[in-house]
Amino acid sequence: MTQLAAPSRSFLCLRHGVTDWNAQGRFQGRTNVPLNDEGILQAHAAALRLQNTRLDHIVASPLIRALKTAEIVAASSPAPLAIDDGIIECDFGSLEGRSVAEVMKEHGITAMDDLATILPPDGEPWASVSARSLRCISEWLDRHPQASILFVCHDGVMQSLSETLCRRWLDNRHGTPFRFDRASDVWSIDEVS
Repeated sequence: MTQLAAPSRSFLCLRHGVTDWNAQGRFQGRTNVPLNDEGILQAHAAALRLQNTRLDHIVASPLIRALKTAEIVAASSPAPLAIDDGIIECDFGSLEGRSVAEVMKEHGITAMDDLATILPPDGEPWASVSARSLRCISEWLDRHPQASILFVCHDGVMQSLSETLCRRWLDNRHGTPFRFDRASDVWSIDEVS
């Protein structure tokens, strides 16, 4: 596996609030499913949780579930909101709309992180998700060297980042902000409290 360039410093990430497809355990990918009522409440809770965290920029995926979450957070922050395709969710191709549990059973896998090994050829390769997400985040951090930046995105993006930087998948809940911290060349990820 090619070593991907890590971002130069720490950054914040937030998974969008829940949608009906999330609640039903379906692959969403690029399908543009909106937040449900619970997801809107989660976005407001995330905004409240982040109110004492310095935010200079908020960058969102263009998919409506992430963008709406970002708009709710931005409404209680002076930080400008931008949209960047670099942190859009993985394209799951023919898996989109299907039950995650059924697909796992069909392929005989039990761990969520094994999903990355069974992506269909008509979707986006997992390595591509990591590469474009890291490139997007690095470009934002390099353009704004002193800024605290929040990226509002998706589980696939955040799992690929955690896997690449921290060498593990994370327990990623909807509407929960995380800080990817870089200390020297060692990365960790922690929930923002």
